Amino acid sequence: MTTIHNPILRGFNPDPSILRVGEDYYIATSTFEWFPGVQIHHSRDLVNWRLLTRPLDRVSQLDMAGHHASCGVWAPNLTWDAGTFYLVYTDVKTDAAEIKDTHNYVVTASSIEGPWSNPTYLHSHGFDPSLFHEDGRHWLLSMETDYRKGRSRFAGIVMQEHLPAEHRLAGPLTRIFGGTSLGKTEGPNLYKKDGWYYLIVAEGGTSYGHAVTVARSRSVTGPYEADPAGPVLTSRFHPLDPLQKAGHASLVEVPGSGWYMAHLCARPIARKGRCTLGRETALQRVSWTEDGWLRVGPETGRAAVDVAGPGLPSHPWPTSPAREEFDAPQLPLDFQTLRIPLGPDALSLTERPGFLRLKGRESIGSRHVQALVARRQQAFSCRAATCLEFDPTHFKHSAGLICLYDQENLFYLKLGFEEGMGRMVEIITRINGTLDFPLAGPVLISEGGRWVLAVSVDYDRLQFSHGPEGGPLAPIGEVFDASILSDEHCREGKFTGAFVGLCCQDLTGGRRHADFDWFEYEEPDADGLTYISHLQI
Repeated sequence: MTTIHNPILRGFNPDPSILRVGEDYYIATSTFEWFPGVQIHHSRDLVNWRLLTRPLDRVSQLDMAGHHASCGVWAPNLTWDAGTFYLVYTDVKTDAAEIKDTHNYVVTASSIEGPWSNPTYLHSHGFDPSLFHEDGRHWLLSMETDYRKGRSRFAGIVMQEHLPAEHRLAGPLTRIFGGTSLGKTEGPNLYKKDGWYYLIVAEGGTSYGHAVTVARSRSVTGPYEADPAGPVLTSRFHPLDPLQKAGHASLVEVPGSGWYMAHLCARPIARKGRCTLGRETALQRVSWTEDGWLRVGPETGRAAVDVAGPGLPSHPWPTSPAREEFDAPQLPLDFQTLRIPLGPDALSLTERPGFLRLKGRESIGSRHVQALVARRQQAFSCRAATCLEFDPTHFKHSAGLICLYDQENLFYLKLGFEEGMGRMVEIITRINGTLDFPLAGPVLISEGGRWVLAVSVDYDRLQFSHGPEGGPLAPIGEVFDASILSDEHCREGKFTGAFVGLCCQDLTGGRRHADFDWFEYEEPDADGLTYISHLQI
């Protein structure tokens, strides 16, 4: 019997929607302000997963220019019916007020890898939409927000019929479930088994009080009765469990092997209680009681790290090399940009083959056009590095290596220019919007030539280093508190995770470019002791 080791999707992969089509298993997760939108992972055995595609890859499907951090794509839902994949998602335009702008859309494709259609607008009643298909009919579910005085902001789960051929909703909007005393009822997913309709919802908020609640009805439109035993999965009563924040779940049936639940989880750094890797995705084996209620693993209601797999034939995927050489004409799949795609006025992989060229655009605090590409941090201990060529001539020219949560929380090791000095390296931090230059002064480096910038992260410790290509790298700056790159530290409540990447700014408007020859991201080997590295650190 195989073993599933959780989390299966590490590092900022929340709100999983799991789907089986034939022998293939897919999980769609939220991406918030990162573009392209929605991550879809693929597996053949539920043990080994690979990032397959991001379907919302053009502005006609997703335009997030100006979005606040942690807005954008919330809780996508992936389904399949009669040869067509359906992806519904929320684009949260405004989350800074009680009155939220939560626009819900659906896109479709005949192949999971696309092309995906332009979106059909559905409604803006709330967020976390999902589709349920039965006998040719399609039902759209979501939570509903309520901004009226004295009302709960989470007003329950609503349902309306969707007519895909006509690209519209039809019939009454019906409130099918008001939630339980846990409150904050969201994330609905609907299934049918043995004559019952099962409604799976998230409750308790998406932090340490998170939970999965099950309700059922004999009619698709309800009313739905909650399981009298309480939440089927939660870590709220088990603060020492390694997987916390267990909630927001979806189900999949494995032929001959029973049912599994994909759910959101998070792993706090013990010394800080902060989850720098964001909210991740785990799998639990589930069963059904004689009277038709769902139970986790068996009947513990807790998120386990190691779970019995379904015994499908093992199907590992090739591993990606640690070093990306930028030899292809498109960005590596692991990389994303902020809010919008970057066109040739900000990014090129062909103007200088073998290099990623970033053309300086707006500041690191911008919510519009940042010449920035980054990838998730997916392990508590990791190293990243890059080699760049950059010749700044003004103090408003910068390029380098950045570790960030959002535009208000970041550590930036940059190559720049100082009058009377020339080319130099310095560190910028921005913590909950407050800009600082923690070095006593910029460090002068040689004019011209190639320079290596690197970072080492060990749980809550972050250390930059730098040096000329081919030589040893010297530490620079203090050891920073990496745990600030987390939901728990950021003000106003955020929902993403730590990223590491490359960026370039030119605040003169001249778009001076930086050429990055390679980018390297490494995690410890299986024993957690050593790295396989090209670098001399």
